[in-house]
Amino acid sequence: MLAATGLRSHIWNNNLKSILLLAGFPFLILGLVYAMTVLFLAWTAGEQADVGRAAGEAAYAMPMVTPWVLIGVAIWFTIAWLSHQAIIDASTGAKKVSRNDEPELYNLLENLCISRGLTMPALRIIETPALNAYASGLTEKQAAVTVTRGLMEKLDRDELEAVLAHELTHIINRDVRLLVISIIFVGIISFTVEIMVRGMLHGSLGRAGGGRRGSGGNAGVFILVAMALAALAWMLAIAIRFTLSRKREYMADAGAVELTKNPDAMISALMKVSGNPDVEGAPAEVRQMFLHDRSSGFAGMFATHPPMDKRIAALERYAGGNRPPPRAGAVPAV
Repeated sequence: MLAATGLRSHIWNNNLKSILLLAGFPFLILGLVYAMTVLFLAWTAGEQADVGRAAGEAAYAMPMVTPWVLIGVAIWFTIAWLSHQAIIDASTGAKKVSRNDEPELYNLLENLCISRGLTMPALRIIETPALNAYASGLTEKQAAVTVTRGLMEKLDRDELEAVLAHELTHIINRDVRLLVISIIFVGIISFTVEIMVRGMLHGSLGRAGGGRRGSGGNAGVFILVAMALAALAWMLAIAIRFTLSRKREYMADAGAVELTKNPDAMISALMKVSGNPDVEGAPAEVRQMFLHDRSSGFAGMFATHPPMDKRIAALERYAGGNRPPPRAGAVPAV
């Protein structure tokens, strides 16, 4: 099943996308700094603001600004490389656990790693009744597998092993590195633009209502620019999402079956997870890493995960799995 989906090509594509995102990051930051400089110069000019003149002055200043921007990018790369796990943990409330804390869960993960000759990832738990899991880390040595308390309580041993195998496959396939780069490195751009837009709209509306510079001046221009930047942030977010192939979940499901030799357990686990996957407070960017995220965006175009029914159907067709008989009151897979 893994060979049929082109595992080597998938890993190669993930590596290429990771390199392109990292290489493009400084250029995106430079573009953002240029836009911020134009806005700052136009803003400080008040009612005499000339956006065209501000654009020319900003272009003239860029050669002097660029070295400092590149230094800032290098600092951010260092911080993100060393602290990405802490950033992700803070956004989900995950806590690291040891073998003494959770011996059964730890042993399940360790046995899977031994079977594939993998370095044992760190193990983390989110104290929530939701059923979900994710893997994180830029390298195999930095890798971590996180599960929710609800997942541990609701899944039996075989189902839990299947979920752990699914997350290990994401690490093997380099899906995790691409996800972390898209979230921690590139995602900061859309976050920065969002903050800029909020500040501009607030300032422009305040000025239009009778601010310190008078009757509003160029408030309308700034509102239009803010809307343009908001569109840019939205397009960046969409572009990042399109780099994340939904095929990765099918391949991770297949990898779990390859590791555990138990497609029925993977199917049963997915069905249980589909009933309550929502981790309260987890940001949308981090939910892209989860075992399942049912938010679909506009008409499903921007969903980061395939529908659960399609994932289960693939396991039935290609791995020979079978759905468990329906139980009274069970929630159907979505």
